[in-house]
Amino acid sequence: MALAGVLLVIPILALLWVPSYAKVDPELFGFPFFFWYQFLWVFICSGMTYTAYRLTLSARGRTTHKVGEDR
Repeated sequence: MALAGVLLVIPILALLWVPSYAKVDPELFGFPFFFWYQFLWVFICSGMTYTAYRLTLSARGRTTHKVGEDR
């Protein structure tokens, strides 16, 4: 469960540390670093959130459930 928490905190800390990406260079397809770095984090955050979700489910011992079934 702690690993799931770490996976959820990493994107928050990475995006709150603005001086690390508040620059124009390097550009990617004409987009300044500031924009494509944040857009890249959309996909990274999705992957980390899904991984944290799956880790939490497996830690609870239930990976699937049926509709109407108590959890």
